[in-house]
Amino acid sequence: MATQNHIRNPLEWGWEHLKQTGQAFGSAAQTMEGTWEDRASAPPTVRRITSTDIREALSAGWRDFGAVRTDVVFLCLLYPIAGLVVSRMAFDYGMLALVFPLIAGFALIAPLFGIGLYEISRRRELGLEARWTDVFSVVRSPNIGSIMVMGLLLLAIFCLWLFAANFIYTVTLGPDAPVSAVAFARDALTTPAGWTMTVVGIGVGFLFALAVLVIGVVSFPLLLDRKVGVGTAIATSVRAVWMNPGPMALWGLIVAGSLVVGMIPLLVGLAIVLPVLGHATWHLYRKVVA
Repeated sequence: MATQNHIRNPLEWGWEHLKQTGQAFGSAAQTMEGTWEDRASAPPTVRRITSTDIREALSAGWRDFGAVRTDVVFLCLLYPIAGLVVSRMAFDYGMLALVFPLIAGFALIAPLFGIGLYEISRRRELGLEARWTDVFSVVRSPNIGSIMVMGLLLLAIFCLWLFAANFIYTVTLGPDAPVSAVAFARDALTTPAGWTMTVVGIGVGFLFALAVLVIGVVSFPLLLDRKVGVGTAIATSVRAVWMNPGPMALWGLIVAGSLVVGMIPLLVGLAIVLPVLGHATWHLYRKVVA
């Protein structure tokens, strides 16, 4: 039998380039981190919230979406298109086993994609005109260095998830890449090794998603809104989850469920799900952080 393409090399290539990019931005952001921390008068105060606050944040997010619906939907169509392109590349490079982890792992970097939507909600909150072009005004934020470092952290977690998913596949159904999508689905659903891969993969994926929820639930809106550094943003997010475990668990389930629904019709539903969740995240931040 001919030797199948191995699926590890493209990941190793991407990881090396991610590390190089992170080192470049990290050194620049360290100075900015200190500047923001020195100027911050006190750590942000975290409030306790309830499920009612979650519902109100979602309602406010839907209203923001309705106010700029046409432009934002058009802009957010780029996300499902990019997802389909990445999935196609995974097929072409012999990484069929990573198509599902790539799609599922989108939840790990979703907060990064929402940064422009937070800006639109922030402008509407201030009574300013909000247009789709305002998503790009984030690059002019004085805190852009810290925002980029936080984004790179999420990208690093996303890469670690892909490594973990690749390892799980290698020790169960691997190490060779699947011959076809049908063969892979059959092995995953009808063999003990496939069941092990599925159960372990879901469990490990849950841990990654939980980590991102804990460190990122309010980090990006806080960095956009206040003069704080990455350390303060992450610490505030951790305290928000620690003080509100029930509501934050509910929020995490809503986000995960909404993303799954949005991904089912060839990812097209993300063009609606992402902006609503993005706007709602800003309003959740407003309720959690005094």
